[in-house]
Amino acid sequence: MTEWYGMVPEFGQLALIFALLVAALQVVIPLLGLKMQHDWLMGFARPLANAQAVFLLISLVILAYCFVVDDFSVAYVAANSNTALPTPYKISAVWGAHEGSLLLWVTMLGCWGMAVAMFSRSLPADMVARVLAIMGLVSLGFILFTLETSNPFARNLPSIPSEGADLNPLLQDFGLIVHPPTLYMGYVGLSVAFAFALAALMGGRLDAAWARWSRPWTTAAWIFLTIGIALGSWWAYYELGWGGWWFWDPVENASLMPWLVATALLHSLAVTEKRGLFKSWTVLLAIFAFSLSLLGTFLVRSGVLTSVHAFASDPERGVFVLALLGICVGGSLLLYALKAPTVASVGRYAWVSRESFLLLNNLLLVVAAFAILLGTLYPLIIDFLGLGKISVGASWFNTMFVPLGILLAIVVGPGSVSRWKADEVKRLGSKMIAALIAAVIFGVATPLIHGGDMNWQVLLGMAVAIWLIGVTLQDMWYKARGSLSRIPKLGLSYHGMVIAHLGIAVTVIGITMVANYSEETSARMAPGDVAELEGYRFEFIDAGHVEGPNYTSDAARFRVFDGDDEIALLMPEKRRYSARGQVMTEAAIDVSLWRDVYVSMGEPLDGGAWGMRLQVKPFMRWVWLGAIFMSLGGLLAMLDKRYRSRKKQPAVQEAAA
Repeated sequence: MTEWYGMVPEFGQLALIFALLVAALQVVIPLLGLKMQHDWLMGFARPLANAQAVFLLISLVILAYCFVVDDFSVAYVAANSNTALPTPYKISAVWGAHEGSLLLWVTMLGCWGMAVAMFSRSLPADMVARVLAIMGLVSLGFILFTLETSNPFARNLPSIPSEGADLNPLLQDFGLIVHPPTLYMGYVGLSVAFAFALAALMGGRLDAAWARWSRPWTTAAWIFLTIGIALGSWWAYYELGWGGWWFWDPVENASLMPWLVATALLHSLAVTEKRGLFKSWTVLLAIFAFSLSLLGTFLVRSGVLTSVHAFASDPERGVFVLALLGICVGGSLLLYALKAPTVASVGRYAWVSRESFLLLNNLLLVVAAFAILLGTLYPLIIDFLGLGKISVGASWFNTMFVPLGILLAIVVGPGSVSRWKADEVKRLGSKMIAALIAAVIFGVATPLIHGGDMNWQVLLGMAVAIWLIGVTLQDMWYKARGSLSRIPKLGLSYHGMVIAHLGIAVTVIGITMVANYSEETSARMAPGDVAELEGYRFEFIDAGHVEGPNYTSDAARFRVFDGDDEIALLMPEKRRYSARGQVMTEAAIDVSLWRDVYVSMGEPLDGGAWGMRLQVKPFMRWVWLGAIFMSLGGLLAMLDKRYRSRKKQPAVQEAAA
């Protein structure tokens, strides 16, 4: 090893230290320029944000390089990699444990700051200075946290191991490559909405222009968060071998809570932009959304949770993150208490109006987030107080969340077709009656046709989904004045809203069908055995051994028939990873738009037999297809031309809000 090669990790740590210093300057210099009213000092905000992002990217790339070249002198690399680990997993191992994932977190925070610096040329200099200074302050805290308690470049000197411990086999999957970066982009992206809200408060500029500036950034973060949650659900579904896609795990809840509040924030920003209302409430939602992202970071990294997702068990780290959370939340709420009364909204609206329905939408989303927060934190609080250990299971979360979700879907109807300021119940009823009739018909027919008897859960779920689809399409037809040629002219923002609402309906259909009509069986099967489930025939052909790059596995081959037609050849595996000796189940799944056929291996039995789990899951793909629609809708809304204009735009058209 040459002297230069041996210094590479130090270069990464040095880049991280430079990023810390630049973040400190990013806080001080723009705020000093604001105080002294010197534009040239405020102008430093952009280059400093860019420099911070560059140094953080250099640090992350160097850590990835250490993984690729198997530099086990770096303690983090030795603990999470191995010479036999495939290169794609060596790269994703960078964020496979606490130290590297935190470096990825702060790097993405720096990149969001650079994006604001690059795409905010139309914003006033004082607003940019405040936004980037606030983002620099958040970066400062988390880079300091990384260097003080979670240094990814700490060395194994003088004793360098000849081999690494390997990456957790659960994480040796494509899901690790795409899920954490996407989810973190959503988490960290909410810092931009947070910074815009505090900057607007500081400058006393809670107006339509502020909402218009903030809205595309909030939408971008919401898109990443939506995709990230869906990827995590998909990863758990096929990797854990249980066939489940959501477990109400505390860390899963930690991502859902900010998503719910961010969804409320998007709707509230629309009202603030269009009508100049809900200003204080919108700021509060921005604070809560980012605070819940920080809370998720605390839960994952403090050691207070036992979860397959949790990274750390060091109390010192937990205290540090808790202190950062307290400073961010406490400081922002103090500023809100001081400034919010001076920027109160001025305007009136009737009880029956779009404003009222959007406010109700906001309240239901926030209550749903609070219910999940309560169920997640209550066992921790009880344990902390020494009152024993309790667990809050899926039944509690379903009982709390499902009724609120149904109410939310129902409120979307009048919220879509109602008018601003004031409307009439009679007019709303006439606009929604067709959707209501369709919802009742489909809701009743679906369980009778699909299951042969009345299932009230299916009836309710399908009725809600069809109601949402019907009202959304009917509103589009109404706004196009009954002309297909006018639909494309309604604008990207409106089309984005339509697609996002349809995506929610698609996800509701998927959840309803898979929750009520999934079938599974566990069977003792040996080669030559046949099992049947829901009209599908599973033929166990043979079993054998497979050699992987860093594992050996027992694999089975199954032919799957639908009637007389062979539809799939599936090969589930039971892998044993060489370095850790850990055994993992690799399910085999045949997918289609209408159903998944799922086969996973259990334990070996006598006589060459295996315990096998066979499952048929109708409409499984619709759960994630809906998330794709929602994300596409958000993207279309974000690309609306009024967000890219350097000139001040008039108020949003009614159709687009």
